[in-house]
Amino acid sequence: MVTIHHSPEDIMQSVQRIERKFFILPKNIGYAYNLLRLVCRMDREYPLEQINSLYFDTDDLEQYERSSSGELRKDKIRIRWYHQIEDYQQTVPVFVELKSREGFTGSKQRKLLSVPVRNLAIGNLHEGIIERNKLNDIIFSFGHYLKMPVHPIIVVSYWRYRLIEPMSGMRVCLDYDVQSTIIDRSLGFGETELKLPGAVIEVKGNEIELPLTLRQLQLLDLDWSRFSKYSSCLDAHMTTPGAFARLGPSGKILEI
Repeated sequence: MVTIHHSPEDIMQSVQRIERKFFILPKNIGYAYNLLRLVCRMDREYPLEQINSLYFDTDDLEQYERSSSGELRKDKIRIRWYHQIEDYQQTVPVFVELKSREGFTGSKQRKLLSVPVRNLAIGNLHEGIIERNKLNDIIFSFGHYLKMPVHPIIVVSYWRYRLIEPMSGMRVCLDYDVQSTIIDRSLGFGETELKLPGAVIEVKGNEIELPLTLRQLQLLDLDWSRFSKYSSCLDAHMTTPGAFARLGPSGKILEI
């Protein structure tokens, strides 16, 4: 049975927080999970679930370019849903989201909608799930003006463990099994689904300094990364098949 997300986040809102991301080599995923379980408690409501996001961008991929170049100010527009569409019968709750980042601080605004399940079929995602005018109106209601039209680019899916660091209340996520499918067929090399090795730990809270318990993450030889699933997945699709380190984040040599 599917659990429908009913929370304050179902309504349009803005949440500001400091986000840190740590890329996990494939060989260390199990170790990272076990370490997090030692120092954190699992989220009571949604400890594990699949997350799916359809990302939108301009014809010249402005948001992708800003993210890849490491600009301090960047935005991402996406429509997100949870679980697999096979888990639903007629309609699916989806969230239209604007995720903004400036320096170390990120914020997310979202609005809950209900759409027919057929809108989420992979063959229909090029239509954008909702009407373009409706998407534009929602993004504008977040206080963000689109200078150029956006359209669906890529869908990214992954599994997420949600945990809480009990002393600070910081939220910790372990995202793994990241897979993507190009929706804009003018991009890439005609491949459909790609899978990125490795995983990502995300730590979200109001303080830039990690609590003492989470500093044990250094045991994994981790670097604070600006890893973006959108950028990394799009990078992989647009890199020549067979290229060295195609599926890994910039500067990382993957050890399976």
